Amino acid sequence: MSVYVMAGLNINDEVKYGDYASAALTSLVEHKVEVLAVSDAPVSLEGKSPYSRYVLLKFADQAAAQAWYDSAEYQAAIPLRLAHADTGFLVAVPGVD
Repeated sequence: MSVYVMAGLNINDEVKYGDYASAALTSLVEHKVEVLAVSDAPVSLEGKSPYSRYVLLKFADQAAAQAWYDSAEYQAAIPLRLAHADTGFLVAVPGVD
């Protein structure tokens, strides 16, 4: 069953955050992750959005999502994200196949 990883965050330094984005993208390519959406202009249908960026990724299954998250490549990228953005959430949810 496919798994989706969703993130909501606020970027504090767009230029330095670019280092994280580059490293994260490399890890996504290596793990054959499908990037479904990245938005810096989310449209709130109800309530006020607390985050300025949303990301939606698709994985083959939970094992693939966990393997990407635990990979040396992504683990090396995480400190860059934490240094230059406030991550509100990073969750994995099963798809409805």
